[in-house]
Amino acid sequence: MADGEERRRPSWDEYFMRIAHEVAKRSTCLRRSVGALVVLDKRILATGYNGAPSGLPHCSETGCLREQLNVPSGERHELCRGLHAEMNALLQGARHGIRMDGGTLYSTLVPCSLCCKMAINTGIKRVVAAVNYPDGLGRDMLLRAGVDLVVVPVEEGRAATALLPDETVDEEPA
Repeated sequence: MADGEERRRPSWDEYFMRIAHEVAKRSTCLRRSVGALVVLDKRILATGYNGAPSGLPHCSETGCLREQLNVPSGERHELCRGLHAEMNALLQGARHGIRMDGGTLYSTLVPCSLCCKMAINTGIKRVVAAVNYPDGLGRDMLLRAGVDLVVVPVEEGRAATALLPDETVDEEPA
């Protein structure tokens, strides 16, 4: 750092979102890489990324049925053999008996309605995401359940962890 230059310290949301982007790099999904973490009192409780269940072959090894059938993003989740990053983070916490009530869920993508339902029933009180997801139902459920949703701007060069190169999204909160 040069003399007179101030180092900018990241906010807690920026700090945890950067970690979520790193977690996303573990994804084995062929469509998009998503990372998530649950935080309570500025402590990481659990992390998750999207991919096949533990012990099963990765989607990168077996192929993607939704891709083969040209199923649009956000539709026909039952055809996907993988778990979403948010599901994995919430399930990891539950598996290890970690209390997440009152926590914040950070994700590189606004959670879908299935993940929003899980977050609500887990007691998550705040969701921070980097990229909007076209699922109004999930957003509406969070709002009705009193869960705050914050969509933070995507840092330059970070969008690739939540999107394929040819995708575009609305980065403004709905």
